[in-house]
Amino acid sequence: MRETLFRDHFWSSDLTSTVGYDSIIQHLNDGRKNCKEFEDFLKERAVIEEKYGKELINLSKKKPCGQTELNTLKRSLDAFKQQIDNVGQGHIQLAQTLREEAKKMEDFREKQKLHRKKIELIMEAIHKNRNLQYKKTMEAKRLYEQRCRDKDEAEQAVHRNANLVTQKQQEKLFLKLAQTKSSLEDSDRNYQQSITSLEKIREEWQKEHIKACEFFETQECERISYFRNALWLHVNQLSQSCVQNDEKYEDIRKSLEMCSIEKDIEFFVNLRKTGSSAPAPVAYENYYNAQRNATPVRSPASVPISRRGPLPTPTSGPGDPDYATIDGYSLIHH
Repeated sequence: MRETLFRDHFWSSDLTSTVGYDSIIQHLNDGRKNCKEFEDFLKERAVIEEKYGKELINLSKKKPCGQTELNTLKRSLDAFKQQIDNVGQGHIQLAQTLREEAKKMEDFREKQKLHRKKIELIMEAIHKNRNLQYKKTMEAKRLYEQRCRDKDEAEQAVHRNANLVTQKQQEKLFLKLAQTKSSLEDSDRNYQQSITSLEKIREEWQKEHIKACEFFETQECERISYFRNALWLHVNQLSQSCVQNDEKYEDIRKSLEMCSIEKDIEFFVNLRKTGSSAPAPVAYENYYNAQRNATPVRSPASVPISRRGPLPTPTSGPGDPDYATIDGYSLIHH
């Protein structure tokens, strides 16, 4: 299959027309605009990621979340909040990465613009020179054709009046005919010279047009390739961020697997217990019997006031079973 090239498909039968060239330039301008739109998209996405990351960090640091929990569940909650903070930091790092990619896109876009400008200036000058010479040539052609008509009219006048005018009038007619022939020769020579000059300019323009088409096609291939790769890289960065976040969430899940309901209950009991004996029944005492027996009333024994010590550090013995629960389903690991 034959390769499709710019140089083969952007011509016009009108020598002064720039419709093919203009079509390419318009396409390149649209491509540059598309790169700018993607660049702005990355910048706005970076703002969103940074804002989201900061809000996650503030949430993990300032919002209470099970702050009175004890022992293994407390450790899981601490891991949860720490990893949420890490996720927020990850989004802030992603925002910085997106800004860097946007800057690369901007640099690429401006570099292409600078290189393209040189070709555009050359083509503008050639188009101007070509159109000017074409205009001169068309004027020379118009003058040449007018001189041809003048010469024909002079010849016809001589033939028509050959036997109808005086000798002096004939001399005037022949003089006019000679003048028109001389003017015709001058205009013909000028017309041919204009055609020669125009052809040289046309050949030069055609060569430069081909070179410009090849340059613009190369640029467009580079732009499409760069844009495609930038988009591919952006999606990979988003995927990588998701993977990294899932790794952080996996750490939370591992911490929850170490959470033991039995240990937390035991830890709370040992920490906050108040006694193992329930109060005895209150017996009925007859007032009169008590006076008759003169039994001295004994004061109740004072109960020592226990003072709560500092909160011990939650620990789990290496031989203790690990308990996990998910949606009411419990599993003990030995």
